[in-house]
Amino acid sequence: MPVTKDDVVASLNRVPSPDGTPLPKTGTLSEIVANDGKVFFSLTVDAAVVQAWEPVRKRAEEAVKAIPGVQSVMVALTAERRAGAAPAAARPAQGGAPGRQPHGHGGQGPSGVPGVGSIIAVASGKGGVGKSTTAINLALGLRDLGMKVGVLDADIYGPSLPKLLAIKDKPETIDGKRLKPIERLGLRVMSIGFLIEEETPMIWRGPMVMSALTQMLREVEWGTLDIMVVDMPPGTGDAQLTMAQQVPLKGSVIVSTPQDLALIDARRGIAMFKRVNVPVLGIVENMSTFICPNCGTRHDIFGHGGARHEAERLGVPFLGEVPLEMKIRETSDAGSPIVASQPDSPHAAAYRSIAANVREQLGSGAAAKPVPKIVIES
Repeated sequence: MPVTKDDVVASLNRVPSPDGTPLPKTGTLSEIVANDGKVFFSLTVDAAVVQAWEPVRKRAEEAVKAIPGVQSVMVALTAERRAGAAPAAARPAQGGAPGRQPHGHGGQGPSGVPGVGSIIAVASGKGGVGKSTTAINLALGLRDLGMKVGVLDADIYGPSLPKLLAIKDKPETIDGKRLKPIERLGLRVMSIGFLIEEETPMIWRGPMVMSALTQMLREVEWGTLDIMVVDMPPGTGDAQLTMAQQVPLKGSVIVSTPQDLALIDARRGIAMFKRVNVPVLGIVENMSTFICPNCGTRHDIFGHGGARHEAERLGVPFLGEVPLEMKIRETSDAGSPIVASQPDSPHAAAYRSIAANVREQLGSGAAAKPVPKIVIES
């Protein structure tokens, strides 16, 4: 029998809060997501009492794990400050949601994640510019350069990795505690999309997003990687701030189309990463130009060269351009990105060139500055 929300609530009724009230009656419990043996929910408490609630979170996690049919549990403890209350002294800058300690397994790599050499973020100021397609083909290009590569799909609300890699498998757990990444095309990959059905809405508040990202970073057995490519959600919100707070990003890659409207948002993304002391490795111009497959005529549908000019204006590297090409869209939709499915094509060569430029930037001494302490207020 599949695990239901009622099963979870019944189990949580046996978990007391710090004052002895059964957990479901405390008003701290979020919506419960129970799907295919995976259970997700959060506890939202006042920041002043978060330490007292961490044992409750652990007991809730253990109680739900004991339900027959449950394969894995994600319980986020999130802290909110009451209106008018003094700020919490210091929300932890490492290791998970507020009040949680990092789950250390093995030595910490330079990235702050065990076994991972460097972490880079692929981001955009707005959606619809081909960021996820760029991220996965960049990862494959880095793989072709001989690097061991992992990919984390950090777009909690709109995960793309399951579609881009045609993955329908569910991650396995190790000892019922840590998730094992799925391996595809020589990459180790993880996405919240592997744990939920495709049409399940992710109605999560900011603190839940932060906790989920932290767990996918630190509670996944990534093994030894030279580099992890993180496909960020568009914009400049919780996910970007969480990544900057939780791990020392080695750098960021900004994806934009050439037109002015997209470049305005790309500027915001660049400014955000600079504000949190994350080096900008460079800008990629996607959908740069279109060559008609019938007549061979060039059409600059979104303009051309805007991202290069913006990179020069802002003093950041220009990593390369990728054309607007049907084969790139078709291979992405088919779950077989063009660098893997058509490695000899000029489009795959464009991505590999971008990957080589990224590697060059990583080796040029661009290093993350000290991780800033960021306080997220509700």
